[in-house]
Amino acid sequence: MQDRPILVLGSTGYVGGRLVPLLLEKGFTVRAASRSVDKVRARPWGKHPGVQPVAVDMHDPDSLVRACDGCFAAFYLVHSMAGPARDFAEMERDAAYNMVSAVNATGVERVIYLGGLGEDRDDVPLSKHLRSRAEVGRILGLGSAQVTMLRAAQILGSGSASFELIRYLADRLPIMITPKWLNTRAQPIAIRNVLGYLVGCLENPETAGRSFDIGGPDVVTYRELFHMYGEEAGLRRRILLPVPFVSPRLSSHWVGLVTPIPVHLARSLIEGLRNEVVCQEDAIRDLVPQELVSCRGAIRRALQKIERHAVDTTCFDVGGACLPEWAGAGDPGYAGGTVYEFGYKARLQGDPEKVWKVVETIGGRQGWYYGDILWRLRGFIDKLLAGPGLRRGRPQHEDSVHVGDALDFWRILAVTPGERLLLLAEMRLPGEALLEFELDSHWENAVEVRMTARFLPHGLWGLAYWWAMYPFHCLLFRNMLKNISEAAGTHIYSPPERIGKS
Repeated sequence: MQDRPILVLGSTGYVGGRLVPLLLEKGFTVRAASRSVDKVRARPWGKHPGVQPVAVDMHDPDSLVRACDGCFAAFYLVHSMAGPARDFAEMERDAAYNMVSAVNATGVERVIYLGGLGEDRDDVPLSKHLRSRAEVGRILGLGSAQVTMLRAAQILGSGSASFELIRYLADRLPIMITPKWLNTRAQPIAIRNVLGYLVGCLENPETAGRSFDIGGPDVVTYRELFHMYGEEAGLRRRILLPVPFVSPRLSSHWVGLVTPIPVHLARSLIEGLRNEVVCQEDAIRDLVPQELVSCRGAIRRALQKIERHAVDTTCFDVGGACLPEWAGAGDPGYAGGTVYEFGYKARLQGDPEKVWKVVETIGGRQGWYYGDILWRLRGFIDKLLAGPGLRRGRPQHEDSVHVGDALDFWRILAVTPGERLLLLAEMRLPGEALLEFELDSHWENAVEVRMTARFLPHGLWGLAYWWAMYPFHCLLFRNMLKNISEAAGTHIYSPPERIGKS
């Protein structure tokens, strides 16, 4: 088995990013799949000799066949819930059928799928998200591979969506008005145990072709989870007021404003909280024995990791890191619409390495070197529009940047240390935007810094947005370059000069 690669679909996501190094430790060759190969290579394990990076689009059957070819087994850890698509269930269905075709064409022998707990009942039907997770499992079972389905409730661990939801609400709100699901029972599971079951199922052939419920040792209500978190975090006891008229839609918008979790993801999570998610059987415990971590223990470990800045992956890792087609060179303007370009450049006298260090630590608690109140205002507006806002901050490795990381309401697309940082806008916009920092150190003890924004407007609203923001861009960019120079201890010996073609 170990002579053939193990495919991990979703290798740069929350679970996949922790599973890959665990498989490598056990001697497996891992074919790590993601939409961006650069994002795979930027992971701490991305350059391990046992890793085979591969670019996969779950809606491109050919890319899936190439990824599956020669593999013994595949972990199916992808889902569309993290995206703002209106019909994620249809996207999930399409991806699952593509996987079945790829498995049949390449002879992959096993598929291990991480799905969701929950039973469809007449009085409380499954949420759209949980129903879609169950459907994906049924579709995967149509292929020639033996499918092992693990059904889990909330995953507790540093950076998981469920944990972050509890953490931010409890930290920021001493009094919470909540939907009536506060008293719904659940059986959460620690991320450590999820990983143990995933690897254990791969190693134990008796798990092939079977479905298992996986959960921790505790069955608790969400009220108990909030109080448990507060006690472990040293908070005063939170007041929780469940009321029947608060809908999941209203709750998700409130969660989106208070926490860094996007509204579309919060809504899927909250709608699922009305369903009781408790294991109906525990056969997996005999086949893959391990010490189960309690809810309190999982919360305690998560808080310790956050305090040490040692969070391996987070739910914010999910996101594309691919350069948009319109940003590529060689296409005529009429091929994809007019791209507007605007920026400033300045030549600085001083150490180029210090200038780069300032640029790569931009955002998060550091801020954007000018007009932080304007950035915060833009972030607040973005939260009102169901975008990520600024609360995602910087990644845990505060002093550096890596491809695929979320950075406030941007996603890092490219990093060339000392030379280039390219960001893709993930805030709500009537168009698509890139922000690029370039450093040119061709002169002795001097560096030219260029800061450029590129924008592809969508319709009339996109054009109106670009020109409405134009004076703010002028103010921000010019002064940001001045303050970057000051923070790096360099001398700016020519005023920032306007560049671009807008």
